[in-house]
Amino acid sequence: MSSPSANPAASALFEPFRLGPLELPTRVVMAPMTRNFSPGGVPGDDVVEYYRRRAAAGVGLIVTEGTTVDHPAASGYPGVPRFHGADALAGWKRVVDAVHAAGARIVPQLWHVGNIRRGTNLPNPEVPAFGPSGKEKDGKVLVHEMTHEDIRAVIAAFAQAAADAKAIGMDGVELHGAHGYLIDQFFWEGSNRRTDEYGGDPARRSRFAIELVQAVRAAVGPDYPIIFRFSQWKQQDYSARLAATPELLEAFLRPLSAAGVDIFHCSTRRFWEPEFEGSTLNLAGWTRQLTGKPTITVGSVGLDGEFIQFMADTDKVARPTGIEGLLERLSRGEFDLVAVGRALISDPDWASKIREGRQEEILPFSREALKTLA
Repeated sequence: MSSPSANPAASALFEPFRLGPLELPTRVVMAPMTRNFSPGGVPGDDVVEYYRRRAAAGVGLIVTEGTTVDHPAASGYPGVPRFHGADALAGWKRVVDAVHAAGARIVPQLWHVGNIRRGTNLPNPEVPAFGPSGKEKDGKVLVHEMTHEDIRAVIAAFAQAAADAKAIGMDGVELHGAHGYLIDQFFWEGSNRRTDEYGGDPARRSRFAIELVQAVRAAVGPDYPIIFRFSQWKQQDYSARLAATPELLEAFLRPLSAAGVDIFHCSTRRFWEPEFEGSTLNLAGWTRQLTGKPTITVGSVGLDGEFIQFMADTDKVARPTGIEGLLERLSRGEFDLVAVGRALISDPDWASKIREGRQEEILPFSREALKTLA
């Protein structure tokens, strides 16, 4: 049972959630956010404390920052943690134990960046980017077009990472299929120009993701929770639409659901925006209606500005805002869980302040918050 709240209006956010073996004390999810504070790919004491503090303050489910699977081209940024190797897994085991001791649950986000990998300050700098289609410039391979053997190797790496997550006590896994990274790159005609069974029409472009989900399911068994994060928008194009109609969205989601996805994490820039004309449902609402699976909504929760604005305006500050509209939609069952991003970077006590009616104490967000792991 959830404990009494000093802010009854927020009670829906602090109800427990259960899906098979996954039991969450609250509906608050910490969204995955790359932080670059794991030298050598190993999460240390500061990472342990970073997640523990959010768990102790009322976050029900931690979704970790993107963690790379065991493939030489999986990482695209320095300081990103690995989810392979005895040293990195030992570090994550300490995070798991600390989060569990604080009363919350935790899943790693498993990640391969695909064709966006660039630069030399990365693991395996001699290895080019991998992607569904290749790219060369001045005789140099910038993106290696994945062979069937490469596809099998990457799928196996995701499956092994999921098995390792289960072995160290993680409560499930999230597969990063959004925002223009590898899994998502296969979905798009612009980045997937293949002519084999992994390219062509939308169903064939989804094959890589479906086989990956199936392999993860086989590795972890029938009851271990698999979350799949997807997005309409991309880092390269914020107006992009993977599915322009509910019918196309259903055709995209149903095979993933059948392959073994338990929860869909529906990434949007602004959670309050309708996904399609003629309905107030957002992406998470439509996904829940079309698949019957639980969904996580996300997108500028609790703040008056979205992340993109901070890329162009480094002096901008996002102020806390009310979440009455969010709570109303959660109460009527539009979605099941709420992922909070930047608000939890700047204020680890965001959840407890909402629960206790101390909204006026919530800290604003600015890019300064990204410079430390507090």
